Amino acid sequence: MPRRTDEQGELIKGNTPTLILAVLAEGPSHGYAIAREIGRRSEDALKMGEGALYPALRALEGDEMIESRWETPGTGPARKVYALTETGRAELARRARSWQRFSAAVDAVLGGLTPDNDLPDIQPA
Repeated sequence: MPRRTDEQGELIKGNTPTLILAVLAEGPSHGYAIAREIGRRSEDALKMGEGALYPALRALEGDEMIESRWETPGTGPARKVYALTETGRAELARRARSWQRFSAAVDAVLGGLTPDNDLPDIQPA
């Protein structure tokens, strides 16, 4: 697995709430499962640590985009389960539209360049 770059870390940090909302759109989940699902969907390109995940969950709950409840499974300790609210669902839709516009704009600027293409020679200033 490739090492995460600083740029990737900043992109993840800025988009953590959106990633969480997207996972919760599929149904309620606890923190560890949310992080694991983000990793699974991104083929482990996006790793979500506790230091980013739980503050984002608290902020989303404070903004009433998600709600939580304690659940006691048949075995093991109680865990906090998070669910998307209608406010969160609307915010996710807004963020998805915004991301699509942003992504299309960046793609337009890149002009079809991919990491595997030969990049034009750029002369240092």
